[in-house]
Amino acid sequence: MLKLIRNLLPLLAVMFAFTASAQGVTWKSKVEPIEGNAYRVVLEATVPSGYHMYDLGPYEGGGPNPTVITFTPGEGVTLDGEVEPLDAPHRYFDQTYGMEIGTYEGTARFAQKVLLQADQGAVTAQLEWMICDDTSCMPPEDLEMQIGIPEGAAVAPAQDAQIDAAAAEAPATKDAAGKGSIWALIIEAILWGFAALLTPCVFPMVPMTVSYFLKGEGGPAMGRLRASLYGLFIVLLYTVPIAAIIVITRIVGGDAVTADIFNWLATHWLPNIIFFLVFMVFAASFFGAFEITMPSWMVNKTDSKADTKGLSGIFFLALTLVLVSFSCTGPIVGSVLIKSTSGEFWTPIITMLAFSVAFALPFTLFALFPSVLKKMPKSGGWLNSVKVVLGFIEVALGLKFLSVADQTYHWGLLDREIYLAIWIVVFSLMGLYLLGKIKFAHDSDMPYLGVGRLALAIIVFSFVVYLIPGMWGAPLKGLSGYLPPLTSQDFVLGANTAAAPAASSQSGIGKPKYSDFLHLPHGLEGFFDLKEAEAYAVKVNKPIFIDFTGHGCVNCREMEARVWSDPQVLEILRNDYVICALYADDKKELPESEWVTTDAGKVLKSLGKINSYYALKTYGVNAQPYYVLQGHDGKILVEPRGYDLDVAAFVQFLQSGVEAYRNSGN
Repeated sequence: MLKLIRNLLPLLAVMFAFTASAQGVTWKSKVEPIEGNAYRVVLEATVPSGYHMYDLGPYEGGGPNPTVITFTPGEGVTLDGEVEPLDAPHRYFDQTYGMEIGTYEGTARFAQKVLLQADQGAVTAQLEWMICDDTSCMPPEDLEMQIGIPEGAAVAPAQDAQIDAAAAEAPATKDAAGKGSIWALIIEAILWGFAALLTPCVFPMVPMTVSYFLKGEGGPAMGRLRASLYGLFIVLLYTVPIAAIIVITRIVGGDAVTADIFNWLATHWLPNIIFFLVFMVFAASFFGAFEITMPSWMVNKTDSKADTKGLSGIFFLALTLVLVSFSCTGPIVGSVLIKSTSGEFWTPIITMLAFSVAFALPFTLFALFPSVLKKMPKSGGWLNSVKVVLGFIEVALGLKFLSVADQTYHWGLLDREIYLAIWIVVFSLMGLYLLGKIKFAHDSDMPYLGVGRLALAIIVFSFVVYLIPGMWGAPLKGLSGYLPPLTSQDFVLGANTAAAPAASSQSGIGKPKYSDFLHLPHGLEGFFDLKEAEAYAVKVNKPIFIDFTGHGCVNCREMEARVWSDPQVLEILRNDYVICALYADDKKELPESEWVTTDAGKVLKSLGKINSYYALKTYGVNAQPYYVLQGHDGKILVEPRGYDLDVAAFVQFLQSGVEAYRNSGN
């Protein structure tokens, strides 16, 4: 087993290698005598390979974050002039910002002239900077240095950071989580781990887990061991590769690895079609078409014991779970790993360990459950009935992956009404099977209908009745994360009358760019291009509600169905904001005139990549949903907000933005 895991580590490293390998900017200081009592304090920044740091600017009107160096003189020291760059930056016109900017690669030196009126003194240098590569920007960092004058003079420790010139030679880091406790991050990770179980791309693995462990061999002790190993493998597959990447990038450094691999896994047609086919194959196996067995070459030939094969199968089942869950857990994992690119070491590893333990615990319990079932008496073919029911569930939930690819690439194959029609048929057939009206090859005769089957049949048919109104546009809020958006449905009962208030609230909006294939929920009107939204916002004197969203974003659909649908939220969005939805995963290739070139010269051609690059570069986020309330000139009105189903809090968020906009004098 250890040999098997060791052989798979390179593959896992590639799968998880989506985080940048920056070690952080290293700052050094030295003091050079000029003449008399004049000295020059020189600061040297070493920028990691593959990254650039912006110059001193300043930049206005939505430009990048410039490097800011502020000197504060101590007693007996005065400043003479301003901070001056000793190295000329690389200057060029940046199409993203629409202005000329300057950047440094490798090293950058800055100097401040000071005058000393005592035997010795000190100055405090406060530094703020941000580094970027060709795909993303790291969160801004800061550092405070105490520098003795002349060189080697004793200095008092800084109030906020006891860092002297020697200590400044180490890479400067900052906790990406702010001043919060590590325990708060651990608790949050645990909660996310439990919540991930309910996401559409994770939940289908529950029946697959139960089905696999129903075939387990050995007594109760072996069942507990197998279940425990299953949970352990899940934890290791999440934590070990991430820890290895952090360690390797700490030691080796080097160029950044592409930062959007999770976006590829979550939205590209290839992995989603593969996941869809995997679930269909498992469903066919559950229905009795064939039996799924592990290939013989995967079994360790040096060990002929039966439990060796079982352990190999458990590992690959855990690997399948981790791979399939990427499209839902990827943004969560990505947010944790951002810390490692900001210089953190233990925090992302511990946080990921907490997440994976919480995520693996329910599956460990599900794996334990079949070992208990094995001790129960076999009553006919009830075990096969369980597999068949799980097969129906696999068919229904496996459609989610096909739907994501369909929405992202605008194929138009699986619109909401078609998706619902398939679900209605699948669950109707399940209900008929539970009633004994349908029989599969391996089913036993059922002389009578048990109470348990009847109860399940009632639940299933009640669910079918709940689905049917969705064919005419019922929101079905409880399934919002599983279904395609309502905007993909051709016929919605009463849609014309429902959309009238929205159309009149923003008259003159015209036909926004990309509105031929992108739409807002609940009859809302808005834009899908930020520049277009900004121009209209100036015209109508309103703030902008920026919605970073995605076709494959389950949480986005839940927010729209459960929070946006609230009458008070809709009223504020319609009347007080200009809405701009930026899809981070849309594969639509834009005309060449709309392509964006990153700082490193990489050309972004698709709408989704351009929006994703903007989100990373401007706000340092790569997960959706993410809501930004913006005033004129790119000014952020209040702290942006992510996924949160608290309607009252969201209303307060919107109202605070409106109030901040009015107080700003826009």
